[in-house]
Amino acid sequence: MKKDHPGVYIPPPIIYLVIFFIAYFLEKIIPINNAFFNHDGVKTAGIIFFIAGAYLSMQGAWKFIQTGNTLITVKPASSLQQTGVYKFSRNPMYFGLIFLYLGFTCFFGNWWHIILLPVLILIIQEYVIKKEEKYLERKFNQTYLDYKNKVRRWI
Repeated sequence: MKKDHPGVYIPPPIIYLVIFFIAYFLEKIIPINNAFFNHDGVKTAGIIFFIAGAYLSMQGAWKFIQTGNTLITVKPASSLQQTGVYKFSRNPMYFGLIFLYLGFTCFFGNWWHIILLPVLILIIQEYVIKKEEKYLERKFNQTYLDYKNKVRRWI
């Protein structure tokens, strides 16, 4: 019998990295003045984004580890996360990865990273999160629907 899972075959962190590198290469082909990213305030913002992103991502992942759940999106979930950072966001790891992306953008970035950020968010929402939500509805039924009604997708 085939095991049910979200059906997300590309690990989400890989999606973030691919978009980041696409932006890097776009800058080589179609450069945009990046003087903005050389300011100290941008570097400070990068540190704040990086710390916030690392915190959210690690807290989300740690909750999975504590409950024996899997981080691998082609394996079935063993539990529904509803505590810790999951009380505030249904997707703290993906939200944290956005902050990490922005943190790296502030240090190594260019305007293409900012331009492609909405594309990244759309891909994560449509390809990853919506598939996971359908799966969690199948797996946890009303428990997930109640959680979904209480906690926002992102923040």
